[in-house]
Amino acid sequence: MLVGQAIGTQHHGQRVAEQRLVAEDIQLLEIKRTHQGFLSRSKKRRLPRWVRARQRDIEPTFAARAHSSGLPRSYLRRLASISTLAARGPNMLDSPTLDLLDSLRRTMAEKSFLVVTGAGISTASGIPDYRDKDGVRRGAQPMMYQEFVGNPAARQRYWARAMLGWPRIRASQANAAHWALAALQAENLITGLITQNVDALHTQAGSEDVIELHGSLHRVLCLDCQQRSERAAIQEQMLAHNLYLADVHATQAPDGDTLLDPAYEAGFKVPECPHCQGDRLKPDVVFFGENVASHTAARATLSVEQAEGLLVVGTSLMAWSAFRLCKAMAEQDKPVIAINHGKTRADELLQMKIEAPCEQVLPWLAERLITR
Repeated sequence: MLVGQAIGTQHHGQRVAEQRLVAEDIQLLEIKRTHQGFLSRSKKRRLPRWVRARQRDIEPTFAARAHSSGLPRSYLRRLASISTLAARGPNMLDSPTLDLLDSLRRTMAEKSFLVVTGAGISTASGIPDYRDKDGVRRGAQPMMYQEFVGNPAARQRYWARAMLGWPRIRASQANAAHWALAALQAENLITGLITQNVDALHTQAGSEDVIELHGSLHRVLCLDCQQRSERAAIQEQMLAHNLYLADVHATQAPDGDTLLDPAYEAGFKVPECPHCQGDRLKPDVVFFGENVASHTAARATLSVEQAEGLLVVGTSLMAWSAFRLCKAMAEQDKPVIAINHGKTRADELLQMKIEAPCEQVLPWLAERLITR
């Protein structure tokens, strides 16, 4: 294993590991500089097999190392950039899309852009999104906030389904789009990152100070004592108390939900708060009908004011919490650009829209902005 296992806990071991990794980092940089097809748009563009293999080892461990390894920040930044540039799939973008992307590249090279992401950026990680290309919501109506907090049966239904849906969320891995944004942020090529997603994949990819507009499924809030707990601990408690669901299969739905036969819900024992033993636990996310926390909304507004443009990625912007950011940006005569399949609520405000997969578009963009 190239990364992670090479980092020892003792000073000498860590120094040796650092020296070896930095040497390999320089080697990767040299490959990037000398490989003639690296910046070509031809189908022959491809890094040597050993480099591609190393990128597969490097990527999943970057976020953990950023917090625990103690390696220099400059090294981690280079590592994020190289991982993003080299670990891409084949380029399937057509000429009109490439022309739009080149225009976006020029705009982002001149102006400081804030990025807002939605469910579409995580579909390549295996997490279902909400809406079709026309912005129409798929599946059943979501549970509303008032129903959840006021109805014990609703909470029982939610947690029974969420217990079965959590393994998919926990196992999800950041994809090339998340990595590209992390690299852009590490190189100070975007001003910040706001996400409507609750999967924490941006943080996993190494992005810092992510504004989680709608919270995170990785935390649980007690409605009685207001203390927060780790979702993993609550999951263990639910599994221990609901063994009858161990072998039940349920179809995955957005945000860690599942489509579970109601017959399995009645006997479900809801989790208790580890702090006060109350049973009114809620995932630390914003439900439909619930307001975004005031301090979170204020941070998002400030980010809009400080940026010179807004890049919207993988969202139809049907939620007001994100759409209002586009309106605010447009009212300040700043460009709003979208990378999204299908219509968005802000189509009339957009300076440009690129309808192509995020996991192809963002690495293309990161490569050219970082190496310009």
